[in-house]
Amino acid sequence: MKILILKPSSLGDVIQAMPVLRLLKRHLPKSEIYWWLDSNLVPILEGDPDLTGIFRFQRKGWLSLHRWPDLGKTIGAMRAMKFDYAIDLQGLARSAVFTWLCNADVMIGLDNPREGRREGARAAYDLTPPSCEPGTHAVDRYAAVLPLLNIPVSWDFDWLPKRAEVAEAVQKKWSTTNDRWVALIPGARWENKLWPIENFAATVKLLAKNPDLKFAVLGSGDDKQLGQTLSSALPGRVLDLTGKTSLHEMIEWLRLSTLVIGNDTGPMHVAAALRKPTIALFGPTDPRSAGPFGQMQNVMQANYPACIPCMKGHCTFPERIACLKAITPEHVLAKATVLLA
Repeated sequence: MKILILKPSSLGDVIQAMPVLRLLKRHLPKSEIYWWLDSNLVPILEGDPDLTGIFRFQRKGWLSLHRWPDLGKTIGAMRAMKFDYAIDLQGLARSAVFTWLCNADVMIGLDNPREGRREGARAAYDLTPPSCEPGTHAVDRYAAVLPLLNIPVSWDFDWLPKRAEVAEAVQKKWSTTNDRWVALIPGARWENKLWPIENFAATVKLLAKNPDLKFAVLGSGDDKQLGQTLSSALPGRVLDLTGKTSLHEMIEWLRLSTLVIGNDTGPMHVAAALRKPTIALFGPTDPRSAGPFGQMQNVMQANYPACIPCMKGHCTFPERIACLKAITPEHVLAKATVLLA
């Protein structure tokens, strides 16, 4: 049996879709499973033991004329595989078009407001599971396709298997042995998802009263200024790794951490997948559907102002990001103290 999963982006979404891959391979061990994936995220699944192959998708500028030859080759390769099933977990018009073009025997998708209905993608599917209730977590929404293939849903699997060679390289490169690390994730794609960096710095200073703790700031090159601010807040105790790790190194850093504190962003979902204690700082988005899976008790979100969750990329409230400012360093310290204990 040949199966194609279509979930090209983003990092957090791909992480949350991985249980579908794990459970398909567990219950259909002879199946050949492929993934249609944004080229920038290929490293996270490249060499995965449950995947047979990856179809790369250059998401940025994909409609440009100079991309058409590559798109044509990809579509041709997908059709040549003669997939038994194509499972679209993105549920947008673009992914639905690719699902239809791959010409699988059966095309499966979702029928939810966020996936399937928003851009009319539902029309491309042969099968959909029942619509999920509002507030259903993304992990559960994606996993809802599995019963259509008679696959039972369970959570006793290794979400992100350890890559021993990467873990060893991290240990040698940054001398992580025997230290208790708190991983900090101060960045996010939306500006109004950012807990004020001065609050992160104040939290670090409060936690640093415990002499056993060290701090690692994780993020992309876009987060360098945030990393520099935190490392200068407590020189010698805060390691700025923004823009300095590969995707796999970032995963192994989160794996070795004792606690993770971060905004609503992809690495936060990685930490949850690794089942690391994760304090997730939420403002404009809904943690019921996008919080750290299995750790809703560790979400911190204020109940003021009334527009929470606005689900907007830009704050329009008179007091900008009042929802995030209402979460104080003392609030986070109290939660962190419990988790560290």
